[in-house]
This record gives sequence, structure tokens and C-alpha cells, in this order.
Amino acid sequence: MPKSKRSREVHTSVVQKKPSKEKSATLYASVQEAVENYQHILVFRVDNMRNTYLKDVRQHFAADSRLFFGKTKVMAKALGTSPEDESAPGLAQLSKHLAGNVGLLCTNRDPKDVLEYLRDYVETDYARAGCRALRTFTVPAGVVYSTGGEQPIEDDVPLPHSVEVTIRKWGMPTKLEKGKVMLDSDYTVCEEGKELNSHQTALLKQFGIPMAEFRVEVLAYWSAANQEVTVVEGMEE
Repeated sequence: MPKSKRSREVHTSVVQKKPSKEKSATLYASVQEAVENYQHILVFRVDNMRNTYLKDVRQHFAADSRLFFGKTKVMAKALGTSPEDESAPGLAQLSKHLAGNVGLLCTNRDPKDVLEYLRDYVETDYARAGCRALRTFTVPAGVVYSTGGEQPIEDDVPLPHSVEVTIRKWGMPTKLEKGKVMLDSDYTVCEEGKELNSHQTALLKQFGIPMAEFRVEVLAYWSAANQEVTVVEGMEE
């Protein structure tokens, strides 16, 4: 049956995505342009990625810098992966660090100032499945309170009975007694250093316990003045 030639309604709410090749070409060109315009190029790694916090970092450097967080292979190709195709001498050594959850910060600021700012920029948030617990968290036996024992009883309130079924589904062996959520014995939600699953992260959020730290760590940087790459070690220290 021949296709209808009638005009079709196109909803303006439908956003047309930019083709992947076009995005890659734009990123490639932008990185190469940044190499010409900025004195320092830093490779950074993000721990416990949160778009809100990365946006804050972008805004902090917006006046005199440019941040790229896209396909690492495209960014590496834009910098150059060998002395024969690098955009500027020495950049092939920097592109070796472009692997994993990393990005580029192109700036005219002194790298020492950038490192100092990023060392101090740490945001705590609720953990996601796959993260490792920062500490052991145990809910004491008896009436279950909203913070799971993190605050003194006189400053806390009992957990609403309406959530008892939910937290029991998440693995906590609770029960209802006279409208109160109860535990017969202490219950350890997570142990320090161990990987968290989705039930554990849900319980931690229920009790208001953040277990993830958003950090931006510089791995290495290139400077146009000496055309050399400096590897940053022990930034967290």
C-alpha cells in the first residue's frame, strides 16, 4: 500500500537529538581550538559523579577556562595520541590519561590555584549501588527512629509506621508493635569499605545518611610554556 502523502503533525515538544558524529566533530574541533587559546590543559577524574556539583565547578571556571566532559577517545584524538599527530608538542603524553570517567579543563589560571580549589571542593551525597561504604552504620534495637540512632532520642522522632513494609522489603527485619516500627536486635545496614547494593543505599537515604563524596581529582596537566606534562600524585593528601 502506498505511503500517505498527507502532512503529518510534528510535536514541538519532541527534541531532535544531534547526530553522534556531529557531536563528536564539534567536540573534536572545540578541544583543538582550546589548545590554541589556553596556556594549561588538565585531565581530571570525577569520583561519584553528580551533574549538579559538576555544574558548580563549570561555573567557577567559566570566566577564563573551558571544561570538556565527553567521549574520551574523541578528546584524546583532538589532543593527539602520538608525536606525529599531536596538536602541540607534548600533548600526546597528556592524552594517555584520558581513560575512564575523566574530562579536560583548559585554563589560563595557574595550575596550583586550580589544584588548591579542587582539593577543597568536596560534596557529600547519598550513595548509589556499587559505591563503597565510607563507614559502618548500625540501627540499634528497639524503636526505630528517623535517623537510625544518629541523633539522641530526645532530638529524634520515631520512624512513621507507614514505611515499615518498605524498609522490611529492603532487608531490615522490622515489625510493628502498637503502631511503632521495632527491631529485636541491632541491624547493620552497611560495613565500612564494602560495596553497597540498591537495598542498602535505599535504607541509607531513608535514614538520611550520605555515603558518597563528589570529588574532582587532577591526574596530570600540560603547560604551553614548557610543553611538558606534569603528573599529579597524591592530590587528596
